[in-house]
Amino acid sequence: MIAAIFTGRLRSREAISKLGIAVGLSQIAVYLIANLIISSSATTIWSAILPDATVCGLFGLAWIVVAIGISPYLERCFDLITPIRLAELSNPNLPLLKRLATEAPGTFQHTMFVSSLAEAAARELNCNVELVRAGTLYHDIGKMHDPLGFIENQMGDPNKHDAIDDPWVSAEIIKKHVSEGLAIARKYGLPKAIRDFIPQHQGTLLIVYFYYQAKQKAQESGTIVTEADFRYAGPVPQSREAGILMLADGCEAALRSLADATPKKALATLQKIFKSRWQDRQLVDSGLNYDELPIIAEVFIRVWQQFNHKRIIYPQAALDLAAKNNQLN
Repeated sequence: MIAAIFTGRLRSREAISKLGIAVGLSQIAVYLIANLIISSSATTIWSAILPDATVCGLFGLAWIVVAIGISPYLERCFDLITPIRLAELSNPNLPLLKRLATEAPGTFQHTMFVSSLAEAAARELNCNVELVRAGTLYHDIGKMHDPLGFIENQMGDPNKHDAIDDPWVSAEIIKKHVSEGLAIARKYGLPKAIRDFIPQHQGTLLIVYFYYQAKQKAQESGTIVTEADFRYAGPVPQSREAGILMLADGCEAALRSLADATPKKALATLQKIFKSRWQDRQLVDSGLNYDELPIIAEVFIRVWQQFNHKRIIYPQAALDLAAKNNQLN
């Protein structure tokens, strides 16, 4: 019972191993107390019962060792997520995350900033921070199917979509990062709770840029544009954690573009994005309340300010002196 109560709160295998000592000592204590009650002789306790109690305690410790060894297999077999597994999935040295950093470096940097925003908001709202962190790290892995199709990976090169010059084709490339992301996630054996972040962080949002580009072309040619062709397939976020990720993902680019803006102006920008998501019914199934949106916005602004803190501007003479010292060293 002690193991069952406390194990779910632990965040490392080492902590579980220490819990094994507590379980063993508890078994010794319970065994001694129970036999003390029914025994009539103190001699019997020390000569017979104490050795048996020690063995009982060692078995308690041994079962913790077994639990640590078998837990990864149980997590895989039953598609479970535990705090420890989520921490392991968040390791940036895992092959899939290293691939993302190498093949789509701009997307990886985007992911890091979104993760900072989402984690801070999840902590403020008492959500599952470990789940948000892991889900955020994998939400855009599908962009590896065509990194240059996304502006953060173009590094100043010509925009691929300008050469395509077809908003319908471009929209399909953008939407495909969701289906490709799900395929990659299944290939690498990510749990369903993590895979769910991939489609839900986009929900059924409209790909606005290419939608309006298509409408302009349609006016020239007299054709009809179907809005559904430019919306993601969904579903909309089904948890508070996924809802927070959607908001963080939508605000990341806006916040990066506001490097010299005041917090008041940045907050007004986020409020417009939040209002748009809410009115588009993207958060209807997330469990987030409208009253929580201002709290999330304030947290995002706080994280943004930490990323954009001011640096001391060194005089040129100081920089020249530092360079000279480095050469001498």
